[in-house]
Amino acid sequence: MSTITTKDGVHIFYKDWGHGQPIVFHHGWPLSSDDWDTQMLFFLQHGYRVIGIDRRGHGRSSQVSDGHDMDHYAADAAAVVEHLELRNAVHIGHSTGGGEVARYVARHGRGRVAKAVLISAVTPLMLKTPNNPDGLPIEVFDGLRAGLAANRAQFYRDLPAGPFYGFNRPGAKPIEGVVQNWWRQGMMGGAKAHYDGIKAFSETDLTEDLKSIDVPTLVMQGDDDQIVPYKDAALLSAKLLKNSTLKIYPGFPHGLMTTHADVINPDLLAFIRG
Repeated sequence: MSTITTKDGVHIFYKDWGHGQPIVFHHGWPLSSDDWDTQMLFFLQHGYRVIGIDRRGHGRSSQVSDGHDMDHYAADAAAVVEHLELRNAVHIGHSTGGGEVARYVARHGRGRVAKAVLISAVTPLMLKTPNNPDGLPIEVFDGLRAGLAANRAQFYRDLPAGPFYGFNRPGAKPIEGVVQNWWRQGMMGGAKAHYDGIKAFSETDLTEDLKSIDVPTLVMQGDDDQIVPYKDAALLSAKLLKNSTLKIYPGFPHGLMTTHADVINPDLLAFIRG
């Protein structure tokens, strides 16, 4: 397996396929870089070099006890980028990975990043606070923690079979392979990393990170996202960014790049080529 070792001794797994302009993929919670298989194959076929990273505690990376926060996530991504000597890269992040992209580009990406994409991202802040009154109450995230701690295997079955992909909507037909693949990826990772990761994706304020990013950034989200409400995510993020393009997809769920890859992939390609 291809891995690098961070300064604090964590083994980070990555995939590196193809040649050409690099595209780096940052996955959502609690998954792995496998969640980007459809996009990585698509862009590989269009002449790009594609890199997928398993976040610490997720997938095939080390199941360490500590460092499950946005600062470490971004620093780990930077370590992979530096190891591979990537420049002129496009960074694409989904959900928690979108937060990771925002922090990486803001803190580590100067001179290395050509463009960024935030898909159903947790930016700028998910948690309801006095300064973010439209955010989600802490009880929502406490519920995620309780479900994970009580029966992680069942919790990781129910989430993709329900709201993550919109399979709980009237008339929706769950795709069993998609549900099982989500479960497989989730159970590969560490329970401690996933538990701590809930705080990381819900309570990290990425407002200043977004304000500091000046590369062209595409912000994409479905308006039927039941995980990250789009009005407090994509709409606010696009306003905070200096150079943003906003695309809202009617009826699309949180995991839209899986359920609607036929729409999302060409839109990503057009943005990257544009």
